[in-house]
Amino acid sequence: MKKLFLVLAAAVMTFGTAIAQEVATAAAEQPATEVVAETVNAETALAGESLHYVLMQKFLEGGWGWMLPILIVLVLGLAIAVERILFLTLSTINTKAFIAQVEKALAEGGIEAAKDVCRNKRGPIASIFYQGLDRYHLGLDAVEKAVVSYGSVQTGRLESGLGWLSLFISLSPSLGFMGTVVGLVQSFDSIQAAGDISPALVAGGMKVALLTTLLGLIAAMVHQVFYNFVIVKIDGMVNEMEDASITLTDMLTAYNKK
Repeated sequence: MKKLFLVLAAAVMTFGTAIAQEVATAAAEQPATEVVAETVNAETALAGESLHYVLMQKFLEGGWGWMLPILIVLVLGLAIAVERILFLTLSTINTKAFIAQVEKALAEGGIEAAKDVCRNKRGPIASIFYQGLDRYHLGLDAVEKAVVSYGSVQTGRLESGLGWLSLFISLSPSLGFMGTVVGLVQSFDSIQAAGDISPALVAGGMKVALLTTLLGLIAAMVHQVFYNFVIVKIDGMVNEMEDASITLTDMLTAYNKK
């Protein structure tokens, strides 16, 4: 599933890049008078334009060199976040109902019946139960070790990809700030070349600086929201795994005394 989302993210980026390049090329080929006229019309009708159009315009004004890397990081981070959310959602089960099914199967059909219930159930808790039940013949100590070890394995699977998402949280504003520095350097270069301080000279560089910083901060905030949501979801599932593991040990201890 993760590979699928990464492929979809790459396809979206490629499609979006092609469209934006066509828009930028068309804008560059227009005569200066038409560009000025369209700029005036755009400023007049800005309130009536869609959010998508405004964002596209600001993206093109910020320059491909610095806006595109931030956009790529944003899309990749969103792909990882959505994949994690779907994975965690599909891994979530009704723990109480599942434990009741395992307990009933254990009482009526023994270890093999309980293993069949776990085998036919998705999620990390079912996998942990299966590993513990599969080692029942080795003793309760082996069951406890298997539950603890496989619990760590399942936790690692739940947290897969979060390292990249954390990297994107730090990388997005860093790219934005780098674009800011570059924009300021361009502004000072223009001042130095002209030998005069004029708003028209520094406006272009300052716009690049502000837009790259804005997009970088937006990307970081979006990533942070999804990251915290996934972390909270994982913490809840890990707590359920620990509680369920204790319940399994108690169940097998009681079953062993029969």
